Amino acid sequence: MKRELDQGTVETLIVRLSELSSRLEKASIAEYVEFLRSPRRIIFANFLGGLARGFGIGIGATVLAAVFLYILTVAVRWNLPVIGRFIAEIVRIVQLHLR
Repeated sequence: MKRELDQGTVETLIVRLSELSSRLEKASIAEYVEFLRSPRRIIFANFLGGLARGFGIGIGATVLAAVFLYILTVAVRWNLPVIGRFIAEIVRIVQLHLR
């Protein structure tokens, strides 16, 4: 059986196709597909991402180590009986290696 579409259904389909087309255009699907077709661009993007992650890890670890050492030096100043000697030795070793 052949079913004919009325004018309202055709207009609704045209509007929906137009919306879908504009959404795909806004999503930059074409640029993304072109990006995926270029192995050189993918490798370069991943390389830059790896550099950024490595740099971030290095900076983050340095900040955390500095905060940890600061807390250790404050704890040494409090003269905690058992932990104080242990922390003082760790701080001394770190300070010797930083010079």
